[in-house]
Amino acid sequence: MDAIAAIEQRISEIHSLIGAVSPGTASTAVAYSAAASSTAFATTLATAVSSVDPLATAAAQLNADGVPTTLAGYGNGLIPESALSPITGSTERLWAPAAEQLDALLADAQADGVVIGITDGYRDYDTQVGVAASKGLYQSGGLAAVPGTSQHGWGLAVDLSLDDDALAWMRENAGRYGFVEAVAREPWHWEFQPAA
Repeated sequence: MDAIAAIEQRISEIHSLIGAVSPGTASTAVAYSAAASSTAFATTLATAVSSVDPLATAAAQLNADGVPTTLAGYGNGLIPESALSPITGSTERLWAPAAEQLDALLADAQADGVVIGITDGYRDYDTQVGVAASKGLYQSGGLAAVPGTSQHGWGLAVDLSLDDDALAWMRENAGRYGFVEAVAREPWHWEFQPAA
């Protein structure tokens, strides 16, 4: 519900900005040329749209269970390749807003001299079954979620290759990009939670 309220607030802000440059009502004596009015409207709209917070936008696209609404109908681990986006410089994929934010995170880390590698992203159901078989389930002391429940299966989780400097950088900065260290015993596992 908070996401809906945030969207309604943003729409109201955009309406206010648009209203500030609209040609007025019939009772207004102010006359605007069509070109000036159109240019002012376009500039205001571009400013309003460019100031949208990508994390708020991503959070608004999640259902009550934190699953992207565009992917929920497919099911965990059953997402078609066409519904996911590649992570730049990797063969791995994530839900598009997660991939975009991870790309920004990786670029900023690199600019700070920190190297972060990608080891895993989206996992289809069969891959989740294989990981559970090879690494065991969490509830039994292993490292895998029950197949069909992993955040990897929604394209929301990424496993990273991190040295000590990269892990420290992630812990200090990842939240700005919507990523959280979600599993205490897995410092390589990060989940996209834009509303966190």
